[in-house]
Amino acid sequence: MKVFRAIHIRKKQIITGLAGIALLCGAVAVLPPAVTKASAVVSATAERKLPIYCVETEKPQVAVSFDAAWGADDTDELLRILRENDVKATFFLCGYWVEKYPEEVKKIAADGHDLGNHSATHPHMSQISAEQISQELQSCHQRVKELTGLEMELFRPPFGEYDNHVIETASANGYYTVQWDVDTPETKKSRLIETKTSFTTTHHFPLPPSPICKTSFVIKI
Repeated sequence: MKVFRAIHIRKKQIITGLAGIALLCGAVAVLPPAVTKASAVVSATAERKLPIYCVETEKPQVAVSFDAAWGADDTDELLRILRENDVKATFFLCGYWVEKYPEEVKKIAADGHDLGNHSATHPHMSQISAEQISQELQSCHQRVKELTGLEMELFRPPFGEYDNHVIETASANGYYTVQWDVDTPETKKSRLIETKTSFTTTHHFPLPPSPICKTSFVIKI
């Protein structure tokens, strides 16, 4: 069985990143329906809950995702490139981005891409209460639903920060927590400069009982 591979791309680097991705897209596919049956992986030893990692498939595949939390100048160009290469991606949307760029959200949905929740205000979710996490998720959820009619079920924690508390609260709100695995040099350098902490776990699908998917990766460009 081949392990499903995923690519995470931050919107800030979309144009340069997609030039390379276009050459690799022969194996790119829409996130498979199996995600609707997925659950978070739990470490058998420490009982630490982890975001969804990856899923085995019959053929090599990657998943492309974007975090929409700033700016929208390149959205049309990004969507054009994805369309021309017959690629479907997942866009994780922040609530304030949705409010500021409602037409962009509609364009993304109209092109058939998946929409995911990236919180309402991009807080450090491991540092807030379950009630506040729920408010963050539901606020963004309702904004997107009002614009598109879509019910989101994928959640990417801001800053990549998570713990059992975050994953359990997201699950209680009907969300699967998903992450990424590999950073590109650009985002690694940026994060070092900004001294931000980010966990590097893989994106989107459950594994057999194991906390690490050594044969899967997510590239963040």
